[in-house]
Amino acid sequence: MEYLLEVKDLEVRFALRFGDLTAIDGVSFTLDRGERLGLVGESGAGKSVTGFAIINLISKPGHISGGEILFEGRALNRLSDEEMRHIRGNRISMIFQDPMMTLNPVLTIGTQMVETLHAHRNISKEEAEAIALEKLKKVYIPSPEKRLKQYPHEFSGGMRQRIVIAIALLTDPALIIADEPTTALDVTIQAEIMDLLLELCESEEMGLILITHDLGVVSQVTQKIAVMYAGKIVEAGPTEAIVHNARHPYTQGLIRALPGSLRQGARLNQIPGVMPSLTDMPSGCAFHPRCEVRVDLCDKEIPPLTDIEDHQRRVACHLVK
Repeated sequence: MEYLLEVKDLEVRFALRFGDLTAIDGVSFTLDRGERLGLVGESGAGKSVTGFAIINLISKPGHISGGEILFEGRALNRLSDEEMRHIRGNRISMIFQDPMMTLNPVLTIGTQMVETLHAHRNISKEEAEAIALEKLKKVYIPSPEKRLKQYPHEFSGGMRQRIVIAIALLTDPALIIADEPTTALDVTIQAEIMDLLLELCESEEMGLILITHDLGVVSQVTQKIAVMYAGKIVEAGPTEAIVHNARHPYTQGLIRALPGSLRQGARLNQIPGVMPSLTDMPSGCAFHPRCEVRVDLCDKEIPPLTDIEDHQRRVACHLVK
């Protein structure tokens, strides 16, 4: 069986003066066509670096130092820059968390959409404008003919994010990587954007990798979750199973920290401590200094990511069998 995307033992390192730092360490997951995966974890867990590695946008001094990334049967990390340009933004699109960093403030929305299409397709300006108009309608932009002539600053935050999604859809990609797409938006607009992404994935049969720190958002959109901590996946499996019965202490902590998990007026739970620095990683399990159920073995040996529950889930914890 050929997956849409298969990431095998991905390793990303950053070459610094005092030595190499491993930012991503042995990350593996698969994605079928039309499937939705959530990459979850705190800032610094390695989620965004994983997303950038898939489309080969790791900036120096970073580099993919190991593993393989297969997309539609092709090894992306072995392609030339020219070959990768035919895939990035065409077969794989990325949505970033700040639309104002994505959109050019001095060009109209229509100009940006037409230029994006011309970068990947040999079509006329009229054909490109027709496609742009169609995609704006698909993301429910009102008066799309008028909007094509406007500039990014003339839109609200939620509307700008819809436009970024429309641009990502221009080439009918097979996979969208959405990196914290709702972080800067209020709760109501967040829900609208998530509903839109879900609707588009189902209607267009696109794969989705949703990168976020918010398990609550992931639980509404994705079919499976990979929880990352300090560059590794510590728990992975079906979304419903993990949300309702997390096995790794870190995942359990993330769920307990969700406001919806508490009675009204109760203090929010939080995981003690902070994510370790790549320059000062603890021995054994990287989470053990913050773990409330750790045992002596946890600071001596790194737990492997082990299949449990008839291979439906994977957990990296000495306490889970």
